[in-house]
Amino acid sequence: MTDPYTIAHSNYRFDLPADFNFGFDVIDARAEETPGRIAYIAVDRTGEDIRPVTYADLAGASNRFANVLHSLDAAKGDFALVIMERIPAWFETLIGCMKVGVVAMPGTTLLTAKDIRYRINKTRARFVVVSSGHADKVEEIRADCPSLEHLIIVTNARNGWIHYESACASQPAEIAPHQLEPTQADEMMLAYFTSGTTADPKLVPRDHSYAKAHEITGRFWLDLNDNDVHWTLSDTGWAKAAWGMLFGPWMAGAAIVLYDGDIRFDAVCHLKLIAKLRVSTFCAPPTVYRLFTQHDLTTYDLSSIRHSVSAGEPLNPEVIRVWKETTGTVVHDGYGQTETVNVVANFPFMPVRPGSMGKAAPGFTVSIVNDEGLPLSNNDIGHIAIKVTEPHPPGLFHGYYNGPNDLDRSSFRHGWYYTGDTAYCDNDGYIWFVGRSDDIISSASYRISPFEVESALQAHEAVAESAVIGKPDSLRGEIVTAYVVLATGFSPSESLVSTLQDYVKSQTAPYKYPREIEFRESLPKTISGKIRRVDLRAEAIAAATNHRC
Repeated sequence: MTDPYTIAHSNYRFDLPADFNFGFDVIDARAEETPGRIAYIAVDRTGEDIRPVTYADLAGASNRFANVLHSLDAAKGDFALVIMERIPAWFETLIGCMKVGVVAMPGTTLLTAKDIRYRINKTRARFVVVSSGHADKVEEIRADCPSLEHLIIVTNARNGWIHYESACASQPAEIAPHQLEPTQADEMMLAYFTSGTTADPKLVPRDHSYAKAHEITGRFWLDLNDNDVHWTLSDTGWAKAAWGMLFGPWMAGAAIVLYDGDIRFDAVCHLKLIAKLRVSTFCAPPTVYRLFTQHDLTTYDLSSIRHSVSAGEPLNPEVIRVWKETTGTVVHDGYGQTETVNVVANFPFMPVRPGSMGKAAPGFTVSIVNDEGLPLSNNDIGHIAIKVTEPHPPGLFHGYYNGPNDLDRSSFRHGWYYTGDTAYCDNDGYIWFVGRSDDIISSASYRISPFEVESALQAHEAVAESAVIGKPDSLRGEIVTAYVVLATGFSPSESLVSTLQDYVKSQTAPYKYPREIEFRESLPKTISGKIRRVDLRAEAIAAATNHRC
């Protein structure tokens, strides 16, 4: 008898219209068919003001913003940097951009002025759409961005800016697709910047087909249907928000929770909201589950949850046990990247193996291969790779935007897309994550490039040399740890640690700062002079292991 996983994997077919547009073909189509159905539930920062928003409301609001863009002579292919918290305008802006063909670049609210300048100039963006808390950063670098024409601000009005609410209110809630240049499924829809081992972030273009490909994420991994209330915890600037706060749930017709929570995570408020909103499917990074289980979960009503998922790194067995005892659900791990949709997961229709990423998602051939693209034997560690097929795998990007050719060649070779991560496959086809081949640090669901942190540190006069790694941490998975060789005239001290931490926060997104800094006389190096981070990681792992013992 064929098992359910094999049936799902063999039966799935990705059907993609040539002119697919998520805004028209999903949001507006649902507004036409079921206008009163809840698209999302907006919750303010206090957790008290709860407002259901229908598909009809969302379609109208996104049309208003599309008309704003149209009135500003926005053209298909223009770029718009979008930075705002988890507020309704984020949905309206992204969907409005999709309808017009403007390429939205969602950015995390933690971006610095320097980060913003790089993103605008990299894409020659004409538009920025930001909430009021980020306008000062745009003003700081505005003179350095010659392509920037239109500044749009959400909530508080500001001189020299277009006020989002006023501009939208002046526009009609209808827009006819024939008034706009049609978008093709293979044309760029979104663009995400992702950190790598190089100094500057890479730009990952996501075409309109990417939105539809998240039917795989929503249907198989998140296990969604149109009766669900789904909540994914993510910053709006990360691709994870596209997975669970945008495309995955709405491709399945589920209602989405949009909670404008404070940057300081409040576990109690989140647990209470799960009960109040009757959340049925829940997705959070491992850090959140760890924080939850530090509370007495029996005092909260979590009975509405029927399916739980996580991604980033494996959860420890005790957290899995406590969550299952409380909710009756096993946390289903999953895997993917900014460059993909969900490609590996523990799916509801197969046994979960805690600690494993699961098996390849329907629509994909995922294997563990060597440098020559040859699949390895079971239990041998190698590269996680996705087979490049014809037609192209759903949701897999085609290459980086204006990146060096060698970057694409290193990612696409021998008929595979190399994810840059390593793993092994067991005898039953389950994939087990081992590490990041490019040294990326995974901390509390954030992916952080050591090179970016090292560059920030070494810009400080006190630092002669630095090396940054991810040190194992029971709460965050890893924490950013820096080993610093001081310049002549400087001495180690606790005050210098704080100074360097604050300096990194000022030079790059604050979440990247090193939580631990250790001063060294020298750093381990190869004979050619390259720093051996592998030695520092091994040392940190050994120290963490000894500490637990």
